[in-house]
Amino acid sequence: MSVSPALRGDSAHKALSLYRQLLRQGNQFAAYNFREYAKRRTRDAFRENKNVDDPRRVQELLQKGLKELQMLKRQTIISQFYTQDRLVVEGGLSGKDEEGKGGIMRQKDTGYVALVY
Repeated sequence: MSVSPALRGDSAHKALSLYRQLLRQGNQFAAYNFREYAKRRTRDAFRENKNVDDPRRVQELLQKGLKELQMLKRQTIISQFYTQDRLVVEGGLSGKDEEGKGGIMRQKDTGYVALVY
């Protein structure tokens, strides 16, 4: 991966750190669709601006990214108040029941479904 001249040293480290933080925070969404949208939006934004060479523009983008991160943190907290059953595309455990908490463990089958007539 080549780094543009404007992203040498400290700016490159900040950009990479921001990218990782945004992806991690996006994974905190309770809903699958929001989680995938946040990850896709982060990747697309960084790809779109990977060739920016102006140091002033790089700083503006980093500031915008930090604001987005703060907004994402607020939204993920709110999304966790409204959890739902996991979607079939997510696979694995579903529901609000947690293993080891005395509740019933539910798991959805994500394999082939045979219809019998």
